[in-house]
Amino acid sequence: MIMNHQNQNTSTASTPLVFAAFVGLDWGDEKHALSLGAAGSTTIERTFLEQTPEALADWANALRTRFPNGKIAVCLEQARGALLSALLQYEHLVPYPVNPRSLARFREALYPSRSKNDPVDADLLLELIVKHRDRLRPWRPDTVQTRQLALANEQRRHFIDHRTALTNQLTAHLKAIFPQALELVGEDLASPMATDLLKKWSTLQALQKVKPTMLRKFYYGHNSRSEQLLTQRLQLIKTAVALTQDPALLALHSLAIQTLVAQLQALRPFLDQYDEQIAQLFATHPDAAIFDSLPGAGAVLAPRLLAALGTDRDRFESAVAISCYSGIAPVTEQSGKTQHWVHLRWSCPKFVRQSWHEFANSSRKFSPWAAACYEHLRRKMDHHESVRKLAYKWQRIIWRMWQDRQPYDEARYLRSLQQRGLEIYAPLTAQTGE
Repeated sequence: MIMNHQNQNTSTASTPLVFAAFVGLDWGDEKHALSLGAAGSTTIERTFLEQTPEALADWANALRTRFPNGKIAVCLEQARGALLSALLQYEHLVPYPVNPRSLARFREALYPSRSKNDPVDADLLLELIVKHRDRLRPWRPDTVQTRQLALANEQRRHFIDHRTALTNQLTAHLKAIFPQALELVGEDLASPMATDLLKKWSTLQALQKVKPTMLRKFYYGHNSRSEQLLTQRLQLIKTAVALTQDPALLALHSLAIQTLVAQLQALRPFLDQYDEQIAQLFATHPDAAIFDSLPGAGAVLAPRLLAALGTDRDRFESAVAISCYSGIAPVTEQSGKTQHWVHLRWSCPKFVRQSWHEFANSSRKFSPWAAACYEHLRRKMDHHESVRKLAYKWQRIIWRMWQDRQPYDEARYLRSLQQRGLEIYAPLTAQTGE
């Protein structure tokens, strides 16, 4: 019989959730598999749902009609963000997202044979929500503004990574026929000056045909007015020797350069729009002042950290919970009584972990205590482990700030370090002038 267990993870502090039915929903490319069990029944109803908004609406409304006086728990893989969002509009459905790895391990533990006769994932999801709901947490969406900020941050990073891939490809093609270009346009191949120059002259042979006065005008037009640098570049163009004269290589690599440059130019205004959208969402967010006060966070990392924590103060019960969720806290595994090893936490939101790591690395350039802490750690471990441990310390600070809704105060924190008698921070307090 499908029992309606009550537990703390599925309720508010005073009113445990009682469900009229439970659903295991297995996402498919064309249709979704559903396994439904009504509370108090031993019967599992299996069906399929077409992957259309209309089919989802019909199914959800049919459940509302069938179970008019109760909510329905829906267990699904948490990677299915679009489906989670779609379920939001139905107040009688309570989603319980499950980590895909947890589902895979649950399947393997119960049915190691992997036979075709083994239960489908929808049945396993139903079993999880019915028998192990005490280990699951219902999905409570954050505010619309916070979710917009989180999605904008993730999408922006995706396109930044795409831009990096394009510039890496562009570098490879330039090295094949026109390596001098890497000195003529600076380090940023995605900059307007770099893309404009390569769009006009994608080979050294083409560039050497241009008059010096025209080249001066080009560089001036892109705010490159250092006479010393300009003289060096003009001299390089004049004396450079082409890496190849092979017409086959020149034609095809030149075409590839033009193709990549066009993509970089097309991407630029949309990245600017993402920056504007993120800045606007962050500036008007109630928690903006907390994260804007962090040294080294800036316009990019402050919104990312805000989105990583969200606005629900009950989501993370401690700084340790943040560390485990974000992957900053390592995992210790043990075999037998003596052998154990520590490794990076693989099952975590990678973008969130990346955000904490990048912030910690940036903070040491703006925060005296963070710099001292990093240097102390570097004497015993490598760069990445030192930054990770610094991020762990920052999470303890930021969790407290987040809970108290108070901005960061560097001088106050330095005083607390001095009061604790930590020698590596002792000389830093005097530098604050207090």
